[in-house]
Amino acid sequence: MPKTAPKRLYLIPVLSKALDILELLQSDNRPLNLEAIYEQTNISKTTVYRILKTLVHRGYLAQTQDGLYRIVSRPRKIRFGFGSESSEMPFSVDVTKSLKAAATSAGVDLLVLDNRYDATAALENADEFVRQRVDLVIEFQIDEHIAPMIADKVHGAGIPLIAVDIPHPHATFFGVDNYRVGLEAGEFLAQHAKSVWGGSVKWVIGLGISEAGPLVQSRITGAFAGVRSKLPQVPEHAFVSFDGEGLAEKSFRVVREFLRKHPGDRGILIAAATDTSALGALKAVLELRRENHVAIVGQDCIEEALEQMSVAGTPFIGSVSHEASSYGPRLVHIGLSILNGQTVPPYNYAEHKLIAASSLAKRSRAAR
Repeated sequence: MPKTAPKRLYLIPVLSKALDILELLQSDNRPLNLEAIYEQTNISKTTVYRILKTLVHRGYLAQTQDGLYRIVSRPRKIRFGFGSESSEMPFSVDVTKSLKAAATSAGVDLLVLDNRYDATAALENADEFVRQRVDLVIEFQIDEHIAPMIADKVHGAGIPLIAVDIPHPHATFFGVDNYRVGLEAGEFLAQHAKSVWGGSVKWVIGLGISEAGPLVQSRITGAFAGVRSKLPQVPEHAFVSFDGEGLAEKSFRVVREFLRKHPGDRGILIAAATDTSALGALKAVLELRRENHVAIVGQDCIEEALEQMSVAGTPFIGSVSHEASSYGPRLVHIGLSILNGQTVPPYNYAEHKLIAASSLAKRSRAAR
């Protein structure tokens, strides 16, 4: 008779080693230190150490102050609720992607609901988080006027709250330093005006988001201050603000109307609160063929903005990156720290950096 081929074992070696360690601690029924576990399992000490740290992080083991490890009752998986700003806003999409990856890595369940850039939807989502009794809520919504209502719902249910970008009562804040990112954008615009136009500036336009409140609006306040610091000769009446709502179409309309009213003016600087708003302004500038008269700086460094900044001769000269990929790990860390009873600062700031169109154009030429 022909021999039967042995069955193939579909095993994951590192998982088998982790189970060996758990079974050892279970059978020994007493806390053990790293050295004892290493000696009894014949697994490399480095691997034992990393497995133990992972099992402690995920709640399967506890470590005492004297370095002993013991099995603990498996806790219920922690669950965060995340109200995303909008599934149609690129920066919000990037933040959501980052948070999902970080939650998965940390073993945290994540319930994501779309606020749809809409106050009513955000309020309904807050009710849903309370109904589902999540352990912590991360709120990313645009309207400061409903922030107290959302905070009251969540706080009333005894659920900790982290607010992204817009402060909420009872909440820990996480986001960029809005004034600082605006200031750096304004300084960059002023430097461009000096280099290209000899410092001659006719208008400085701020495209803000009024419903987001004064903290987000301080991006425009900072931008104006940045321009003034480098170009003190620009008169006060040259600084004008419009509500771009953070949206491309609204920003397109207000900038197009302004440029039509001032057809012969040159030296126009535009600071936008978001890249989406900046892209709307860019559309108006290109439609009216005012590329040589205007310079635009946005916020967020979304993909479409980077593409436009890579075009030679673009008036979209820069954007401040809010490092969306860092939001997820930072938010999960802050959330777990809150739930573990650790002291967390009331304001936590994301890193940021200004990306110049000139650097992207050089990279593009080098790639060719």
